[in-house]
Amino acid sequence: MKQSPYIWKNGKLIDWEAATTHVLTHALHYGSGVFEGIRAYETDQGPAIFHSDAHYKRLIQSGKLVYMDIPYTADELTQATKALIQANELKSCYIRPLAYYGYGEMGLNPEGNPIDVIIAAWEWGTYLGTEGLKNGIRCKMSSWTRLDSRISPPLCKSTANYLNSALAKREAVRCGYDEAILLNTKGHVAEGPGENLFMVKDKQLITTPSYESALEGITARSIRELAISQGIEVTERCLIRDDILLADELFFTGTAAEVTPIREIDGCVIGTGRPGPITQQLQELFFDTVSHRSQTFSHWLDFVTPVKA
Repeated sequence: MKQSPYIWKNGKLIDWEAATTHVLTHALHYGSGVFEGIRAYETDQGPAIFHSDAHYKRLIQSGKLVYMDIPYTADELTQATKALIQANELKSCYIRPLAYYGYGEMGLNPEGNPIDVIIAAWEWGTYLGTEGLKNGIRCKMSSWTRLDSRISPPLCKSTANYLNSALAKREAVRCGYDEAILLNTKGHVAEGPGENLFMVKDKQLITTPSYESALEGITARSIRELAISQGIEVTERCLIRDDILLADELFFTGTAAEVTPIREIDGCVIGTGRPGPITQQLQELFFDTVSHRSQTFSHWLDFVTPVKA
Protein backbone atom coordinates (compact mmCIF):
# COMPACT_ATOMS: atom_id res chain seq x y z
CA MET A 1 0.00 0.00 0.00
CA LYS A 2 1.31 3.42 -0.97
CA GLN A 3 0.80 5.76 1.96
CA SER A 4 -0.68 9.23 1.61
CA PRO A 5 0.11 12.12 3.96
CA TYR A 6 -3.36 12.39 5.55
CA ILE A 7 -6.45 10.49 6.63
CA TRP A 8 -9.77 12.12 7.54
CA LYS A 9 -11.09 11.03 10.94
CA ASN A 10 -14.14 12.34 12.78
CA GLY A 11 -14.14 15.67 10.97
CA LYS A 12 -10.39 16.36 10.93
CA LEU A 13 -7.41 15.63 8.70
CA ILE A 14 -4.75 13.77 10.66
CA ASP A 15 -1.36 12.32 9.74
CA TRP A 16 -1.51 8.86 8.18
CA GLU A 17 0.66 7.41 10.96
CA ALA A 18 -1.59 8.93 13.63
CA ALA A 19 -4.70 7.11 12.38
CA THR A 20 -4.60 4.42 15.05
CA THR A 21 -7.23 2.82 17.26
CA HIS A 22 -7.30 1.09 20.65
CA VAL A 23 -6.86 -2.69 20.70
CA LEU A 24 -10.15 -2.99 22.63
CA THR A 25 -12.12 -1.15 19.97
CA HIS A 26 -15.50 -2.87 19.65
CA ALA A 27 -15.29 -3.35 15.86
CA LEU A 28 -12.00 -5.27 16.16
CA HIS A 29 -13.69 -7.89 18.32
CA TYR A 30 -17.21 -8.10 16.89
CA GLY A 31 -17.05 -6.83 13.31
CA SER A 32 -19.29 -3.86 14.11
CA GLY A 33 -18.28 -1.65 11.21
CA VAL A 34 -19.49 -0.71 7.74
CA PHE A 35 -17.43 0.53 4.82
CA GLU A 36 -17.35 1.55 1.18
CA GLY A 37 -14.92 1.32 -1.70
CA ILE A 38 -14.83 4.33 -4.03
CA ARG A 39 -12.49 5.44 -6.80
CA ALA A 40 -11.46 8.83 -8.09
CA TYR A 41 -10.07 8.98 -11.62
CA GLU A 42 -7.74 11.42 -13.33
CA THR A 43 -9.61 13.57 -15.87
CA ASP A 44 -9.08 16.71 -17.93
CA GLN A 45 -10.78 18.66 -15.13
CA GLY A 46 -8.81 17.21 -12.24
CA PRO A 47 -9.66 14.19 -10.07
CA ALA A 48 -13.27 12.98 -10.36
CA ILE A 49 -14.97 10.80 -7.75
CA PHE A 50 -17.13 8.12 -9.36
CA HIS A 51 -20.66 8.04 -7.91
CA SER A 52 -19.64 9.67 -4.62
CA ASP A 53 -23.21 10.41 -3.51
CA ALA A 54 -24.43 6.88 -4.28
CA HIS A 55 -21.56 5.32 -2.35
CA TYR A 56 -22.07 7.46 0.72
CA LYS A 57 -25.82 6.89 0.68
CA ARG A 58 -25.09 3.17 0.62
CA LEU A 59 -22.68 3.58 3.55
CA ILE A 60 -25.44 5.26 5.56
CA GLN A 61 -27.87 2.52 4.47
CA SER A 62 -25.39 -0.14 5.61
CA GLY A 63 -25.19 1.59 8.97
CA LYS A 64 -28.97 1.51 9.29
CA LEU A 65 -29.02 -2.24 8.61
CA VAL A 66 -26.71 -2.83 11.59
CA TYR A 67 -28.43 -0.26 13.87
CA MET A 68 -25.67 2.31 13.43
CA ASP A 69 -26.61 5.97 13.01
CA ILE A 70 -23.65 7.45 11.13
CA PRO A 71 -23.27 11.08 12.29
CA TYR A 72 -22.63 12.58 8.83
CA THR A 73 -24.69 13.13 5.70
CA ALA A 74 -23.68 11.84 2.29
CA ASP A 75 -22.90 15.38 1.18
CA GLU A 76 -20.72 16.06 4.23
CA LEU A 77 -18.75 12.89 3.54
CA THR A 78 -18.34 13.82 -0.12
CA GLN A 79 -16.98 17.24 0.84
CA ALA A 80 -14.61 15.60 3.34
CA THR A 81 -13.40 13.26 0.61
CA LYS A 82 -12.72 16.15 -1.75
CA ALA A 83 -10.72 17.94 0.96
CA LEU A 84 -8.74 14.75 1.61
CA ILE A 85 -7.91 14.25 -2.08
CA GLN A 86 -6.78 17.87 -2.30
CA ALA A 87 -4.65 17.61 0.85
CA ASN A 88 -3.03 14.41 -0.41
CA GLU A 89 -2.52 15.95 -3.88
CA LEU A 90 -3.87 12.84 -5.58
CA LYS A 91 -4.72 12.69 -9.27
CA SER A 92 -6.42 9.31 -9.02
CA CYS A 93 -6.98 7.12 -6.00
CA TYR A 94 -8.89 4.44 -4.17
CA ILE A 95 -11.05 5.78 -1.33
CA ARG A 96 -11.96 3.76 1.77
CA PRO A 97 -14.61 5.19 4.12
CA LEU A 98 -15.20 3.21 7.32
CA ALA A 99 -17.66 3.76 10.16
CA TYR A 100 -17.24 1.60 13.23
CA TYR A 101 -18.07 1.31 16.91
CA GLY A 102 -15.03 2.49 18.79
CA TYR A 103 -13.51 2.03 22.23
CA GLY A 104 -15.94 1.86 25.13
CA GLU A 105 -17.90 -0.91 26.78
CA MET A 106 -16.98 -4.49 25.86
CA GLY A 107 -19.71 -7.00 25.04
CA LEU A 108 -21.91 -7.71 22.08
CA ASN A 109 -24.11 -4.63 22.40
CA PRO A 110 -22.13 -1.52 21.36
CA GLU A 111 -24.84 0.91 22.48
CA GLY A 112 -23.10 3.90 24.06
CA ASN A 113 -19.78 3.35 22.33
CA PRO A 114 -18.64 6.15 20.01
CA ILE A 115 -19.16 5.80 16.26
CA ASP A 116 -15.86 6.66 14.62
CA VAL A 117 -15.75 7.56 10.94
CA ILE A 118 -12.61 7.62 8.81
CA ILE A 119 -11.86 8.19 5.13
CA ALA A 120 -8.56 7.11 3.60
CA ALA A 121 -7.40 7.74 0.03
CA TRP A 122 -4.28 6.44 -1.68
CA GLU A 123 -2.89 5.56 -5.10
CA TRP A 124 -3.96 2.06 -6.13
CA GLY A 125 -3.84 0.42 -9.52
CA THR A 126 -5.78 -2.55 -10.85
CA TYR A 127 -7.10 -4.88 -8.16
CA LEU A 128 -6.91 -8.10 -10.18
CA GLY A 129 -3.84 -7.07 -12.18
CA THR A 130 -3.29 -5.33 -15.50
CA GLU A 131 -2.89 -8.71 -17.22
CA GLY A 132 -6.24 -9.85 -15.83
CA LEU A 133 -7.91 -6.62 -16.89
CA LYS A 134 -6.62 -7.11 -20.43
CA ASN A 135 -6.82 -10.87 -20.98
CA GLY A 136 -9.13 -12.15 -18.25
CA ILE A 137 -8.73 -14.02 -14.97
CA ARG A 138 -9.12 -17.61 -13.76
CA CYS A 139 -11.78 -18.27 -11.13
CA LYS A 140 -12.65 -21.06 -8.73
CA MET A 141 -16.15 -21.99 -7.61
CA SER A 142 -15.82 -21.51 -3.88
CA SER A 143 -16.60 -24.16 -1.29
CA TRP A 144 -17.84 -21.29 0.87
CA THR A 145 -21.48 -20.17 0.55
CA ARG A 146 -22.51 -16.54 0.19
CA LEU A 147 -24.26 -15.21 3.29
CA ASP A 148 -28.05 -15.44 3.36
CA SER A 149 -30.32 -12.60 4.53
CA ARG A 150 -31.43 -14.80 7.45
CA ILE A 151 -27.83 -14.86 8.66
CA SER A 152 -26.57 -11.33 7.97
CA PRO A 153 -27.89 -8.58 5.66
CA PRO A 154 -26.19 -9.15 2.27
CA LEU A 155 -27.11 -5.64 1.09
CA CYS A 156 -24.91 -4.27 3.88
CA LYS A 157 -21.19 -3.68 3.35
CA SER A 158 -20.33 -4.66 6.90
CA THR A 159 -16.86 -5.65 8.00
CA ALA A 160 -18.30 -8.83 9.52
CA ASN A 161 -19.79 -9.95 6.18
CA TYR A 162 -16.43 -9.74 4.47
CA LEU A 163 -14.88 -12.59 6.45
CA ASN A 164 -17.03 -14.76 4.16
CA SER A 165 -15.50 -12.98 1.16
CA ALA A 166 -11.96 -13.18 2.53
CA LEU A 167 -12.24 -16.94 3.07
CA ALA A 168 -13.43 -17.44 -0.51
CA LYS A 169 -10.63 -15.27 -1.86
CA ARG A 170 -7.92 -16.99 0.17
CA GLU A 171 -9.16 -20.43 -0.83
CA ALA A 172 -9.11 -19.48 -4.52
CA VAL A 173 -5.61 -18.02 -4.38
CA ARG A 174 -4.25 -20.96 -2.37
CA CYS A 175 -5.61 -23.25 -5.09
CA GLY A 176 -3.82 -21.28 -7.80
CA TYR A 177 -6.70 -19.13 -9.05
CA ASP A 178 -7.11 -15.36 -9.24
CA GLU A 179 -10.57 -15.04 -7.72
CA ALA A 180 -13.60 -16.95 -6.44
CA ILE A 181 -17.26 -17.19 -7.39
CA LEU A 182 -19.75 -17.92 -4.60
CA LEU A 183 -23.10 -19.69 -4.75
CA ASN A 184 -25.89 -18.79 -2.33
CA THR A 185 -27.75 -21.11 0.04
CA LYS A 186 -30.11 -22.13 -2.80
CA GLY A 187 -27.22 -23.21 -5.00
CA HIS A 188 -27.65 -20.24 -7.32
CA VAL A 189 -24.80 -17.99 -8.46
CA ALA A 190 -24.43 -15.01 -6.10
CA GLU A 191 -21.28 -12.98 -6.84
CA GLY A 192 -17.54 -12.79 -6.40
CA PRO A 193 -15.95 -12.03 -3.02
CA GLY A 194 -16.00 -8.31 -3.83
CA GLU A 195 -17.56 -8.15 -7.28
CA ASN A 196 -20.85 -8.51 -9.13
CA LEU A 197 -20.97 -11.04 -11.95
CA PHE A 198 -22.23 -10.50 -15.51
CA MET A 199 -22.79 -13.11 -18.20
CA VAL A 200 -23.22 -12.65 -21.95
CA LYS A 201 -25.29 -15.27 -23.76
CA ASP A 202 -26.55 -14.86 -27.34
CA LYS A 203 -25.66 -11.15 -27.20
CA GLN A 204 -27.83 -10.64 -24.08
CA LEU A 205 -26.28 -9.27 -20.88
CA ILE A 206 -27.45 -11.19 -17.81
CA THR A 207 -26.74 -10.61 -14.13
CA THR A 208 -28.00 -11.92 -10.82
CA PRO A 209 -30.65 -9.97 -8.86
CA SER A 210 -29.98 -8.70 -5.34
CA TYR A 211 -32.42 -11.21 -3.81
CA GLU A 212 -29.88 -13.89 -4.73
CA SER A 213 -27.62 -12.48 -1.97
CA ALA A 214 -25.72 -10.24 -4.39
CA LEU A 215 -24.72 -6.76 -3.26
CA GLU A 216 -26.48 -3.97 -5.13
CA GLY A 217 -23.31 -2.89 -6.89
CA ILE A 218 -22.93 0.72 -7.94
CA THR A 219 -20.48 -0.17 -10.71
CA ALA A 220 -22.83 -2.98 -11.78
CA ARG A 221 -25.74 -0.55 -12.03
CA SER A 222 -23.59 1.75 -14.15
CA ILE A 223 -22.64 -1.10 -16.48
CA ARG A 224 -26.31 -1.96 -16.97
CA GLU A 225 -27.02 1.66 -17.92
CA LEU A 226 -24.03 1.77 -20.27
CA ALA A 227 -25.17 -1.45 -21.93
CA ILE A 228 -28.70 -0.15 -22.44
CA SER A 229 -27.28 3.03 -23.98
CA GLN A 230 -25.55 0.83 -26.56
CA GLY A 231 -28.70 -1.10 -27.43
CA ILE A 232 -27.62 -4.23 -25.54
CA GLU A 233 -30.49 -6.19 -24.00
CA VAL A 234 -30.07 -6.46 -20.22
CA THR A 235 -31.88 -8.83 -17.89
CA GLU A 236 -31.67 -10.02 -14.27
CA ARG A 237 -32.39 -13.65 -13.48
CA CYS A 238 -31.25 -16.55 -11.35
CA LEU A 239 -28.17 -18.31 -12.64
CA ILE A 240 -26.79 -21.73 -11.81
CA ARG A 241 -23.24 -22.97 -12.20
CA ASP A 242 -24.02 -24.56 -15.58
CA ASP A 243 -25.20 -21.21 -16.95
CA ILE A 244 -21.95 -19.42 -16.31
CA LEU A 245 -19.80 -22.32 -17.51
CA LEU A 246 -21.68 -22.21 -20.84
CA ALA A 247 -21.59 -18.41 -21.11
CA ASP A 248 -20.29 -16.74 -24.26
CA GLU A 249 -18.62 -14.11 -22.09
CA LEU A 250 -18.26 -13.53 -18.36
CA PHE A 251 -16.93 -10.59 -16.38
CA PHE A 252 -16.77 -9.08 -12.91
CA THR A 253 -17.63 -5.50 -11.99
CA GLY A 254 -16.81 -3.55 -8.86
CA THR A 255 -15.06 -0.47 -7.56
CA ALA A 256 -11.81 -2.38 -7.13
CA ALA A 257 -12.26 -4.85 -10.01
CA GLU A 258 -13.70 -2.21 -12.39
CA VAL A 259 -14.59 -4.37 -15.45
CA THR A 260 -12.50 -7.56 -15.37
CA PRO A 261 -13.08 -10.39 -17.88
CA ILE A 262 -13.22 -14.02 -16.70
CA ARG A 263 -11.62 -16.55 -19.05
CA GLU A 264 -11.79 -19.75 -17.02
CA ILE A 265 -13.69 -21.36 -14.13
CA ASP A 266 -12.30 -24.52 -12.51
CA GLY A 267 -10.36 -25.36 -15.66
CA CYS A 268 -13.37 -24.83 -17.93
CA VAL A 269 -12.66 -22.22 -20.62
CA ILE A 270 -15.35 -19.53 -20.91
CA GLY A 271 -16.32 -18.80 -24.51
CA THR A 272 -13.19 -18.43 -26.61
CA GLY A 273 -10.97 -18.05 -23.57
CA ARG A 274 -10.48 -14.39 -24.42
CA PRO A 275 -12.45 -11.25 -23.46
CA GLY A 276 -15.49 -11.15 -25.73
CA PRO A 277 -16.73 -8.24 -27.86
CA ILE A 278 -19.46 -7.07 -25.47
CA THR A 279 -17.10 -7.26 -22.47
CA GLN A 280 -14.51 -5.24 -24.38
CA GLN A 281 -17.10 -2.72 -25.54
CA LEU A 282 -18.43 -2.13 -22.03
CA GLN A 283 -14.95 -2.06 -20.49
CA GLU A 284 -13.82 0.58 -22.98
CA LEU A 285 -16.97 2.65 -22.46
CA PHE A 286 -16.58 2.40 -18.68
CA PHE A 287 -13.02 3.71 -18.72
CA ASP A 288 -13.94 6.43 -21.22
CA THR A 289 -16.74 7.49 -18.85
CA VAL A 290 -14.75 7.57 -15.60
CA SER A 291 -11.85 9.41 -17.27
CA HIS A 292 -14.28 11.95 -18.81
CA ARG A 293 -13.19 11.09 -22.35
CA SER A 294 -16.87 10.34 -22.93
CA GLN A 295 -19.18 12.91 -21.35
CA THR A 296 -22.55 11.19 -21.87
CA PHE A 297 -22.62 10.09 -18.25
CA SER A 298 -20.53 12.90 -16.76
CA HIS A 299 -23.22 13.36 -14.07
CA TRP A 300 -21.75 10.25 -12.45
CA LEU A 301 -18.54 12.18 -11.74
CA ASP A 302 -17.95 14.55 -8.83
CA PHE A 303 -14.99 16.72 -9.78
CA VAL A 304 -12.36 17.76 -7.26
CA THR A 305 -10.64 21.09 -7.80
CA PRO A 306 -6.93 20.20 -8.07
CA VAL A 307 -4.47 21.96 -5.80
CA LYS A 308 -2.41 24.47 -7.79
CA ALA A 309 1.34 23.98 -7.65
